[in-house]
Amino acid sequence: MGLDFPNPIGLAAGFDKDAVGFEALGAMGFGFVEVGTLTGQPQSGNPKPRLFRLPKDRALINRMGFNNHGSADAVARLKQPHETIVGVNIGKTKIVPEEEAISDYVASAKRVGPHADYVVVNVSSPNTPGLRNLQATEKLSPLLAAVREALNEVSPSRRVPLLVKIAPDLADEDVDAVADLATDLGLGGIIATNTTIRRDGLQSSPDEIEACGAGGLSGPPVHDRSLEVLKRLRARVGDELVLISVGGIETPEQARERLDAGATLVQIYTAFIYEGPLLPSRLAKGLAKR
Repeated sequence: MGLDFPNPIGLAAGFDKDAVGFEALGAMGFGFVEVGTLTGQPQSGNPKPRLFRLPKDRALINRMGFNNHGSADAVARLKQPHETIVGVNIGKTKIVPEEEAISDYVASAKRVGPHADYVVVNVSSPNTPGLRNLQATEKLSPLLAAVREALNEVSPSRRVPLLVKIAPDLADEDVDAVADLATDLGLGGIIATNTTIRRDGLQSSPDEIEACGAGGLSGPPVHDRSLEVLKRLRARVGDELVLISVGGIETPEQARERLDAGATLVQIYTAFIYEGPLLPSRLAKGLAKR
């Protein structure tokens, strides 16, 4: 993507939702930080409580709902000089109907594109009604093409890398279809995967899971499927695309496994919540020793 990453350990979107702390996070040892998800309009997100731990599974369930102050609000911070590589994740405003989704994404892309090291189209969160419908290739293709055109328009001297983030719940044939589409459109890459709506195989009791309610599950329970999707994508796209693997990575060995399986970079989120601020540097140093 034309970027020189100090290490391959990134922070996934959803932590620094409003692009307020990426430099501090980079100083903790992250090789890159993905901010957002930013939406075209400000929104407060879903009612609280909306974030839960399942300690027996070292997992999280969230239904945050893209709470953020909007993409326009983040521009002032993104445009400041910074040392950390910053990706910007953009999504659909909840109140915007599906037929107007493209214009909503385009508005955000035009705002953040000149200041982002890369841009991610998020169509895989389970917490915005109808969002995952946009993963269908007949809807995803015009969306990605429009965002690509918008980025070219606002940044004519630098081709801003454009990636798409997909869900682990996609069927294998749909993973293949997204891979083919990303290749055909000349995208920078694919991020795999977001959270899952599945609840099978958990150590937590049914009552504990039920008490959390709806939302996306992240952490070790997503590990196996995320790795499967990564391998499938790499086999499909060859060496053409950057693949960022995220989902259940907690140790240097697991990060190494993703890189060996075809990932260009990896991201963490849930393990950062459980392990704390020393984790990114510990993972990077652990990888270096290997």
